[in-house]
Amino acid sequence: MTGYLYEKDLRQMKSTILTSTRHDETVRAIAERLRMSDAKLRMVLIRRFDMSLLENLEYRWEMGQQHADNNSDPVAKDLGCELFTRFVPLVDPRVMQTICDETRAMIGNESSREEALARGKARVREAVLS
Repeated sequence: MTGYLYEKDLRQMKSTILTSTRHDETVRAIAERLRMSDAKLRMVLIRRFDMSLLENLEYRWEMGQQHADNNSDPVAKDLGCELFTRFVPLVDPRVMQTICDETRAMIGNESSREEALARGKARVREAVLS
């Protein structure tokens, strides 16, 4: 037999990890930062992350909040460029770099900073959900 018999079991195990108390708090914090529902984020995490990433999600989130985008520009920090590519890898680095560059360009073209960041954050959210 060549099929994976354990795929459904892994989904249940991943779900169990994400609903534990500390992981649930982390998922809620990430979802709030991305302005998306907890349930949608859990589905993305279950689909994309392996067990070791899920087990360490809480610590990766904490380290990312402390160390991500500290040496870069404020736009990258506001969008979570390094946070969501390196520490909690929800977005492909090339896609995130494109989003950051285009957001910087919008700010440079005399768009309001808040409007440009709102559009950038919406694009990050779309990238996470895709």
